[in-house]
Amino acid sequence: MPEFTLPPLPYPYDALEPHVSRETMEFHHDKHHQAYVTNLNAALKDQPQFEGQSVEQILANVNSVPENIRQAVINNGGGHANHTLFWEIMGPGGGGQPTGALADAINAALGGFEQLQSAINDAGAKRFGSGWAWLVAEGGQLKVISTLNQDSPLMSGQTPILGVDVWEHAYYIDYRNRRPDYLKAWWNTVNWDAVAQRFDAAK
Repeated sequence: MPEFTLPPLPYPYDALEPHVSRETMEFHHDKHHQAYVTNLNAALKDQPQFEGQSVEQILANVNSVPENIRQAVINNGGGHANHTLFWEIMGPGGGGQPTGALADAINAALGGFEQLQSAINDAGAKRFGSGWAWLVAEGGQLKVISTLNQDSPLMSGQTPILGVDVWEHAYYIDYRNRRPDYLKAWWNTVNWDAVAQRFDAAK
């Protein structure tokens, strides 16, 4: 049976302050992400056919998951994959703007960085309840989408390049119910080198 583990945070818990607090990072990584990993392992414990597959591979072929555990795998596998990306595309000293091929692709698809920010912030603010706002690659094109709960773009044949968590646990300690304020501040945490690596891999 597959056995997934919680990846360590790639930087100290307080590395994203003042935009995201140490307290938020401790709860979000150690408690919420760990719960997704634990529950994913429980869902797949009698499924040896997934041995050796990454969570991304499982989600990309989610219709091959037995129907009685499929929603649990979507919820918890998505939670694991989404959060793993989330930690990796943030970092200390983040912010600024993308450069190089990624910037060119954003300009071509969306009209520029400010348009990307506006589209992501709008998608995140308008996502009813819990979910994510994403920049994804699909068929060589970049687009902005949002998904419900922990649904992964991988399930729709899309490759996530950048994603922002708009579940309350991502921002409530720091911003209370002010999701737009969190989204505005979050851009100061983005590690554009990591986003560019994902973009290059998606090509």
